[in-house]
Amino acid sequence: MNKKRGLRGFSLIELLIVISIILIILAIALPRLNKATMYAKELAAQASIARTIHPAEAQYMSQYGRYAVTLQELGPPTSGQPSQAAADLIPADLAKGDKGGYKYTLIGTPTGYQINAEPTAFGSTGSRTFYSDQSLVIHVHNGQEPATANDPEMK
Repeated sequence: MNKKRGLRGFSLIELLIVISIILIILAIALPRLNKATMYAKELAAQASIARTIHPAEAQYMSQYGRYAVTLQELGPPTSGQPSQAAADLIPADLAKGDKGGYKYTLIGTPTGYQINAEPTAFGSTGSRTFYSDQSLVIHVHNGQEPATANDPEMK
């Protein structure tokens, strides 16, 4: 008879307590995980501008004598697009303007170019927008509005 007592399983109350503890831990950890993920996506957006788009624009300028006015000009050729219309200097996803939770917009100006990066889902993929141009300085705006040259520089 004593052998059966040793094989007894967990009671319903014990299981509910364990599940409650797990849910409390998740409730504490998930917001921090979401914030860390958002911060990583913001850093990736900054890196895309500083380490991918700016060097690609400099190389495009040296090859073609002008800055590219669209991201597609910097990207790989697509079907139906003449190969000389694409320099293949940036990845295809970035050339389409959408990478890592950010939407990128490249605009040609009379003296160079402007690049904006905005989160696709404000608050979950990012809480800041970024702006840069041929000066290579990245400006940041804390909020949904697009960053401009008047916003503070990244430190």
